[in-house]
Amino acid sequence: MSEQQGKQLSKEEKDARFEAELLPVLDPLYNFAYRLTLDEDDANDLVQETYLKAYRFFDYFEQGTNAKAWLFRILKNSFINEFRKKSKQPAKVDYSEVEGYYNTDDVEGEGGVATTTDMRTESVQDLIGDEVASALNALPIDFRTVIILCDLEGFTYEEMAKILDIPIGTVRSRLHRARNSLKEKLEKYAKSMGYNS
Repeated sequence: MSEQQGKQLSKEEKDARFEAELLPVLDPLYNFAYRLTLDEDDANDLVQETYLKAYRFFDYFEQGTNAKAWLFRILKNSFINEFRKKSKQPAKVDYSEVEGYYNTDDVEGEGGVATTTDMRTESVQDLIGDEVASALNALPIDFRTVIILCDLEGFTYEEMAKILDIPIGTVRSRLHRARNSLKEKLEKYAKSMGYNS
């Protein structure tokens, strides 16, 4: 335990340090959460839960260490816990969606086409392309996670190993397999765009 941690911080000092060290990571943290959940509301909930946990346990954070990696690890663990919890629950049906789908008056009012658009999904897909986004989202969660952390967020292998709580060799293996899987999924698209392998 560091000397700083040995003495209790005042609420004002804690809040100031929290804001200075952890709030600048909000955007990359949200992007990671969105890539894991593929849902804007779930991503917002996950980020909020991450920051609540980080604030609650901020006394254990060592000043000067990698705040981004610490938050990403909290987020990843929260995601896994929530995923496990949801997988044990029976499937739920949103009756308002079902009702809206089968309500012909609503469908006709929209020109006969019922569409839902997610602005976040569209902007991300515009950024990396529909095919790339689809291929990335089709990867198993373990593979998608390492691609996001390494290639989109720029973490080192060592940081990824700490965030994911796995050996560095496993990080390298998953990343290699994830990139190969993406390559296979995108090979046809690349050829249609004029790239030859």
